[in-house]
Amino acid sequence: MSMGAYDEAEYERREKKNSEVDADFDAERPEYSGSLTYDTGDSTEALLDKFQELQDE
Repeated sequence: MSMGAYDEAEYERREKKNSEVDADFDAERPEYSGSLTYDTGDSTEALLDKFQELQDE
């Protein structure tokens, strides 16, 4: 069979495989503990001023 030739059996096998739903997995979400912090370094006023500058452009 040449490269790119149509193979009906392979097509049907892939269609069957793709149509099956695998429900044998743990549906519970893992719980993570920890914290997330970030610091933009700018005050609220500085951020609002920058936003206004961008809107004026």
